[in-house]
Amino acid sequence: MAGERHGHQRVPGAKQHPWHFPVVRAVGFLRRTLSLALRITSPAFEYGEPIPRRYTCEGDDISPALEWCGVPEGTKSLALIVDDPDAPDPAAPKRVWVHWVLYDIPPDVTGLLEGIGGADLPPGTLEGRNDWKKVGYGGPCPPIGRHRYFFKLYAIDCMLRGLEHPTKAELERAMDGHIVARAELVGTFKEGHA
Repeated sequence: MAGERHGHQRVPGAKQHPWHFPVVRAVGFLRRTLSLALRITSPAFEYGEPIPRRYTCEGDDISPALEWCGVPEGTKSLALIVDDPDAPDPAAPKRVWVHWVLYDIPPDVTGLLEGIGGADLPPGTLEGRNDWKKVGYGGPCPPIGRHRYFFKLYAIDCMLRGLEHPTKAELERAMDGHIVARAELVGTFKEGHA
């Protein structure tokens, strides 16, 4: 039928749109870019959805399982920071509360198991200090309101050895100028609710 396109071949008599090929190329580029972009997800909750109580101070206070893909070529290590920008009250936040700091995660690792920590972490992975002044995961424990929890994954072009249980700020200084890609997953939690 005149005017139809079949693949990339022009049908005789069909009108040529000057925008067609640039748009097709742009859509193809975006699909390839998005499929290769660093992404982090959890089987426990969707982006923007409530974090199940099991992973909070009202439950077992264990870390949720995390999965990621799209680690760029040239990445030498990964880092993970989990924090809450809504502390202490989302209506009047005063600080960012840090829940978990991990770094030197091997770049071929594609996720973390539920409740992982210490010796069970992937070989070479090191832990920093959270805002409870402890090493390891501390789950959501908001005093008031519904808080947001950001699980931020960084692809780094080097190893970050030489840090001794760094805080989030110390890790961020060490990563400065070395971040190849970044992805985030956001969950929420409100005291007494999932």
